[in-house]
Order: sequence, then structure tokens, then C-alpha cells
Amino acid sequence: MPPDLVAAFGARSLEVYVLASIALAVVPGPAVLYIVAQSVQGGRRVGVVSAFGIASGGLVHAAAAIAGLSAILAASATAFTVVKVAGAAYLVYLGIRVLLRPSTDTIGGRRLEPTLGRVYRQGVVVNVLNPKTALFFLAFLPQFVAPGSAARPQLALLGAIFVVIALASDLVWALAAGTAGAVLRCSTTFAGVQRWVSGSIFVGLGITALFAGHASSAQT
Repeated sequence: MPPDLVAAFGARSLEVYVLASIALAVVPGPAVLYIVAQSVQGGRRVGVVSAFGIASGGLVHAAAAIAGLSAILAASATAFTVVKVAGAAYLVYLGIRVLLRPSTDTIGGRRLEPTLGRVYRQGVVVNVLNPKTALFFLAFLPQFVAPGSAARPQLALLGAIFVVIALASDLVWALAAGTAGAVLRCSTTFAGVQRWVSGSIFVGLGITALFAGHASSAQT
């Protein structure tokens, strides 16, 4: 970490920010539910890649907050609604696709796995199209910017720190859910209902996002 940035924040202020970020990151939110559903359905690798996709979307939101683009969402109910509806529709689309998929996705008796590139892109899109994440970065990061120093480098560092902390938490969820899913997939009963559970989670997240209010906070 650059010494001049550390000096700008002050060690105590940075410690408070890290502790606040950890407290926020460990509380399960929509992104965690998405990662858990992906992990249970596709395994640990799919869950880990989904977590990195969500983290990449978080970096996009952090950059948007620094550039001032997130302020447009905060100020415009129309812009907020457009992004919210797009994100909700995408989650519902993912859920319906899972629900309509055959219960046995195999070729020659071998289980088909989703391509990791597609899984990563889905994670990015899911997070980028969540306007409450944009408002969260817009509201949370500036509280820890030290006056008298350049704001943008500080915001960039704060955003990166939060994304790394959230990613670490999400990876724990992904690995735990992926491990549990691997055990459960040995059960024929679970295999029959697994896609319905995962698909319903996606649809539920989409419906919840659609009716979410224009609030200035979000959980990852």
C-alpha cells in the first residue's frame, strides 16, 4: 500500500474502515445467495468463479462511484428503476433457464458442466445490474475519505479493499456450499429437486430485487 495513502487516511481510520468492511461483508446478502445457489448446483469451481464474477462487478461499481456515475443513479429515479428492472429480469431469466433445463444434463453418461467463462460473466452482470450496490459504494466509501488529500486515489483504495474483503467472504461461502452440494448430489432425491431449489432462488432474488426500494445501502 503506498505510504502517502496510508498517511492520508491515518492508521486508525483505515483500521476502522477494514473492520466496518468485514462486518458488512460477512452478513449474507443477495450476492451470497446467488453464489451459494451456483455452488450447490455446479460445485466448488463454479462457486469460486461466480464469486470472482461478483467481485469484478464490485470493482465496476467502485470505479463508477469514483467517476461520479453512481451519483446519477442516486439522483435519478428513472435511471435507478431501469437498472433495477434489467437486473431483476436477468436473475429471473437465469432462474427460468435452470428450471426448464432437463434434470439430467449429461452426454454419454457424463455430467455436463457449465463453461466457467459463462459462469464468470453471469456473476459480473448480476452484480453490475444491482443498483443498490452502486448506491452502497456511493454512500459508504466517502465516509472514510480524509479531507485535504486527493479523493480519487483514496476512493480507489477503499473500493479495492472492500472488494477483496467481500471476495474472501464469498469464497468461504462458495467452497462450503460447493462441498455440501457435492455430498448432496450423491442422493438421488436431492438430484431431482436441486435444479428446482437453485432456479427458485434465482427467481426469488429477481423478484426481491424488482420490489427493492431506492435505498442508499446494499449488502454483498
